Amino acid sequence: MSITVNIYYTGTNGNARKFAEEMEKSGTAELIRKVSGNLRYEYFQPMNDSETVLLIDSWTDQSAIDCHHASPMMNVIAELREKYDLHMRVERYISDDSGVPDTDKEFIRE
Repeated sequence: MSITVNIYYTGTNGNARKFAEEMEKSGTAELIRKVSGNLRYEYFQPMNDSETVLLIDSWTDQSAIDCHHASPMMNVIAELREKYDLHMRVERYISDDSGVPDTDKEFIRE
């Protein structure tokens, strides 16, 4: 079982993108990717909303998320969120680890 958290950062004047760029350029995002239990940490921008950036943040389990939340990196992230005046919407998903059903495979081109 893994846990994936989709965080939608929304701001104005391109601030969500600036936040994501600073997370990458400062090396903070890369440090998070190296944390034990992190499976994925990637930013995306929705095609229909230039003021929002989506972070897909995936972890092995809740314990790994809790350790990340207790780390000094969270202070850096919180400061950047304030700097760019971002608001967040969060979705949380738990994997079922059963793989892609055969009925769906015919629609997937590999």
